[in-house]
Amino acid sequence: MNSYNFEEIDELHWTLGLVHHLEVGLIVVDRAGVVKLWNGFMENHSGVASSNVEGKILFQLFPELPQRWLQQKLDSVFLLRNAAYTSWEQRPYLFHFKSNRPITGSAPFMYQNITLTPLTSPTGEVDHVGILIYDVTDNVTSQLELQQANKKLQALSREDRLTGLFNRGYWEECLNNEFERFNRSQMTSTLVMFDIDHFKRVNDTYGHQAGDEVIRVVADTLREQARKTDILGRYGGEEYGAILTGTNGENAMIFAERLRARIESLVVPYGEHQLKFTISIGVSELTYEHDSPKEWLEQSDQALYKSKQSGRNWVTLFGESE
Repeated sequence: MNSYNFEEIDELHWTLGLVHHLEVGLIVVDRAGVVKLWNGFMENHSGVASSNVEGKILFQLFPELPQRWLQQKLDSVFLLRNAAYTSWEQRPYLFHFKSNRPITGSAPFMYQNITLTPLTSPTGEVDHVGILIYDVTDNVTSQLELQQANKKLQALSREDRLTGLFNRGYWEECLNNEFERFNRSQMTSTLVMFDIDHFKRVNDTYGHQAGDEVIRVVADTLREQARKTDILGRYGGEEYGAILTGTNGENAMIFAERLRARIESLVVPYGEHQLKFTISIGVSELTYEHDSPKEWLEQSDQALYKSKQSGRNWVTLFGESE
């Protein structure tokens, strides 16, 4: 009998040792929220010894805890006698611990997954709940970094590197989507296409770097004049496109004329030189007569060609009387 008792004591000692050295936080609370166990993980990361926690009410010791949320979780476990879980994506942490992981030292805090499990007594009653806190900071940080990298790759696949506007491929996708949206919602949009007049002269006279600077300045000016809802792209070379969503041809002409005048007033310093230039613009309002996005684009190109024929530095609305 004594031998059996010694074995029981040894087993309890080993169990407690394992519990306190787990790389997982473990708290045991009763129905009143009184802490019955506070393991080494919790001591190390909270800086509070188990002797100062056990026998006291958890929410009084840590008033910063989300009491209503955690109490609802605890009540559910006591009532249903089933475990409950929450991941860092639902709630980044339960205890605001610092992240001391060697790989993720830059993380703002320890990301945590939480499990609440019912603890059954020898009589079959559930009078205690174990709260397990898993440090998932390394995995989360890797996942967030991967998501951020994917976002950057996605942006690069859509963005023109020189101007920061949408590149031609993605902008044309937007054009197709806007055409389909018009067919569903009947809310018109207008397409503005323009290019830089005599741009070849800039490259030939001052070099391609000067030409690149002019292209960037025009893109910046386009962004300044446009709304956030407008879809802006570099169509190719010195040609640009702007889809003015929810805008009819008349209002698009006001935008286009304002843009033309603003570009005409610009002076771009390049070395010892002061570069001045103009743009020619074609405008086409989307209507039921358009059979395809291609036709819509072709009409704005035709209007742009008329602006060139009119002496450049001009704005033309497709279908406008001569």
